[in-house]
Amino acid sequence: MTSWSAKQYSAFENERTRPVRDLVAALPNQQVRRAVDLGCGPGNSTEVLASRYPDAEVSGMDSSEDMIQTARKRLPAMQFELADIAAWDPADTYDVILANASLQWVPDHATLYPRLVGKLAPGGSLAVQTPDNLEEPAHRLARQVAGEAPWAAAIGGFKHPPRHSAAWYYELLKPHCGLLDVWRTTYHHPLAGAAAVVEWFKGTALRPYLDRLDAAGQASFLARYQSLIEEAYPAMADGTVLLPFPRLFIVAGPKQG
Repeated sequence: MTSWSAKQYSAFENERTRPVRDLVAALPNQQVRRAVDLGCGPGNSTEVLASRYPDAEVSGMDSSEDMIQTARKRLPAMQFELADIAAWDPADTYDVILANASLQWVPDHATLYPRLVGKLAPGGSLAVQTPDNLEEPAHRLARQVAGEAPWAAAIGGFKHPPRHSAAWYYELLKPHCGLLDVWRTTYHHPLAGAAAVVEWFKGTALRPYLDRLDAAGQASFLARYQSLIEEAYPAMADGTVLLPFPRLFIVAGPKQG
């Protein structure tokens, strides 16, 4: 089980929240009665959703106790549930189901995405944003270090769940959807050097690797990783590193009638 830290994740909250603002702004729904944020994290995405639909009943869920507790403190008037997206099976339907940077951790997308569309009310929308960066240097270098001694034995061959292309999701969802919009955006985040790039990924992609190491192993892993990041992401004259971060967006609605 990966241990998620709300504090570590929130260190770059402005940068992490921008994609969900773009996603929620693209929703076509005007009148929303019930909305849910799947994988709500520390509540930043839920807050964006609630701001777009202030009259809606908005709730959130996450599999991390730390994230849920942080979200409850941030938005005490809202309902947050500790739960697993893979097992989420509500009796009611929703006008908006939001999943911001969460479904990439859930397996079996061929089953998951159509099932989520099936939980929409008529005219509802599924809004998904997932990082599309497994082949970016930051991920490739993490896999490289994880496969090196002395860390490989402890990490045990962990692999991130597979992600798919825009065409794959479009073809999967088209038979189930009347509304379907898929797009990809690359954000370029200015960060304060290679160390900041490492801090960014310590909150997400590196967690499954680090959780399998003791304190000494984590320190040596991060030192090796940062040395490679410094080469892959050269700093500009003022020390800033621009981190390219591609993300895949989907807005889908069920067929009518």
